[in-house]
Amino acid sequence: MEQTLQAQIETHLTQLESLIRRGRELRGLLAADPSDAFSVTTTRVWQQEVGLIVNRLSGGSKARWLARSFSQAFLVRTGDGGVVEGVAPEEIVTRLLGVLEQAVASLTRKDAVPVLSTTAEPPAPRRFEFVHNSELRPVLEQAYRESRRASEEGLFDLALRTSCGILEAIITDALEKKGLAALMASGAPTGNISEWSFDTRIAVAERAGLIRNGCARLPSVARTYRDESETGTGVSERDARLAGQVLNVILRDLDPGR
Repeated sequence: MEQTLQAQIETHLTQLESLIRRGRELRGLLAADPSDAFSVTTTRVWQQEVGLIVNRLSGGSKARWLARSFSQAFLVRTGDGGVVEGVAPEEIVTRLLGVLEQAVASLTRKDAVPVLSTTAEPPAPRRFEFVHNSELRPVLEQAYRESRRASEEGLFDLALRTSCGILEAIITDALEKKGLAALMASGAPTGNISEWSFDTRIAVAERAGLIRNGCARLPSVARTYRDESETGTGVSERDARLAGQVLNVILRDLDPGR
């Protein structure tokens, strides 16, 4: 049965309030340690979830005020009004919390409501029981759902970032389980795994036999997905789909019994 408008509003308000709570927690974690790998990965997933709900509330239109506010949260303006890429993660979280609070205020007003787009039921969650970090499993399940939805809605930059974030998280989890000493025997560099680049983690995981060479199909834009200036409008549907396909290949490598 199709939801009534009021039911849709209540559903979105519940989701918004959950995102606001999580955002405040993440802001505290980033303030304490902005380089913590788990906090950074979780924050990326949270940002992507915020982008998806903003897209739904904006009816898929980037011209809507809420969608514009979301995009502007990632920009820094110079004194002369110019735009410079790159904002500290904690500051981005603060700005996105402001966007979410604007959305809540708009949905609870009696005189105006953002467009609520109709979307299909989300796909069933992908299980990540093989991931050794139990706290990461529900985050990855949610991110996997959102990556598929983003791709279906034509948000290819978001879909690629989410797929790559999941890919990096599961490879990192496998590397940490293997242990730095064993990895160094396979030619891994010194230093904390959390400090390695995405490419380095992939290469070490391949040499250690944790994964095969499926990542060779990753497009170049996926390998630099952490860099805001390298993605955005340059992400094609093909790029996003390739990243998703590689993710599924690596999932099979890390969880062969699946």
